[in-house]
Amino acid sequence: MNTRVDEASLPLEPMTTPHSPAQGTAYGVLGGISFAHMLNDMIQSLILAIYPILKSDFHLSFAQVGLITLTYQLTASMLQPLVGTVTDRRPMPYSLPVGMGFTLCGLLLLAVAPTFPVLLLAAALVGTGSSIFHPESSRVARMASGGRHGLAQSLFQVGGNTGSSLGPLLAAWIIVPHGRGSVAWFSLAALLAIVVLLQVGRWYSHHHVSRSKSTSRHLALVSLSRNQIIGALAILGLLIFSKYFYLASLSSYYTFYLIHKFGVSVQSAQVHLFVFLFAVAAGSLIGGPVGDRIGRKWVIWVSILGVAPFTLLLPHANLIWTGVLTVIIGLVLSSAFSAILVYAQELVPGRVGMISGLFFGLAFGMGGIGAAVLGGLADVHGIEYVYRLCAYLPLMGLITVFLPNIEKRVRA
Repeated sequence: MNTRVDEASLPLEPMTTPHSPAQGTAYGVLGGISFAHMLNDMIQSLILAIYPILKSDFHLSFAQVGLITLTYQLTASMLQPLVGTVTDRRPMPYSLPVGMGFTLCGLLLLAVAPTFPVLLLAAALVGTGSSIFHPESSRVARMASGGRHGLAQSLFQVGGNTGSSLGPLLAAWIIVPHGRGSVAWFSLAALLAIVVLLQVGRWYSHHHVSRSKSTSRHLALVSLSRNQIIGALAILGLLIFSKYFYLASLSSYYTFYLIHKFGVSVQSAQVHLFVFLFAVAAGSLIGGPVGDRIGRKWVIWVSILGVAPFTLLLPHANLIWTGVLTVIIGLVLSSAFSAILVYAQELVPGRVGMISGLFFGLAFGMGGIGAAVLGGLADVHGIEYVYRLCAYLPLMGLITVFLPNIEKRVRA
């Protein structure tokens, strides 16, 4: 991987070092892109939230439930690095509402899908919309950061995680009582997101023009060898694997786990899922700003490895303590992604779109593969076995020790 940055490949953002003070942070733009992220991920989370309904309507096995997640997550992951690489060279401000259009089509198809293959096609369309949305919206967040990159990514990420937490709650209130066809009402949220993203795209287009005319560009390059950068990216990839394989066990199968082990109703299980996902949203707001202050590596350490005691306790807890432990797990584990993403962007300066697409794609891909693999294991060994096995995944956080201290290098 060539770390030299030429003028054409510089990212379209305020050029400040990770520790410089913020200059002109565009909170209005960050709020808009975070709101759109909330609507986007709320729509996507509806797929996960109505799994019990889909399982009953289509008489699905756990493996087929996992296949829905795999289809969605793979389409949401494979295109993202490509989209990011293309837009590094040629920014496309209005690709954001186009991506939301794919999500809208998938949502409407989900409401009326007559067969399982058509259901998979609906999931694929929603995933395609996500793959277009995330790399460019992450770039917008960085452009609007004013140098506070961790804070900007956290604000962007908290929108998505808040939307993910709302999906199960809205499913319990609207879709469960009125049936799968009521999913179509959520197309109004997609239309609202398109309107917001058209405004963000207009700001993006103007900002791109003004930045391209600027002649004062400064970028703190990371003084690492090519092999060191590749090694650090590989470690980050393994940490993403650990985080999202574990999250797949909760996001895809938590409702089934609660229904099977504790005999709760579908609506009660969805409320528990909402509480967990809301904790994930709250935790995602922590990692970025804390990383700006104390360094990304420390945040990655604590968020991955620090959650291990709680995941190891979870399979042995009663219903009350299961709720408590999953809230702690969501808060701690979710603080990692913003820190990992900004750390990777600082490893490879000038490739914001590619790195954002790669890591968002990897996150979605690991979640999808995890859901499919864990669904198969649940069919063979039972749902409780999945949680006993996944409890050990956060121990992979030990490999964080091998990440270079790039913040010290930049300050030097």
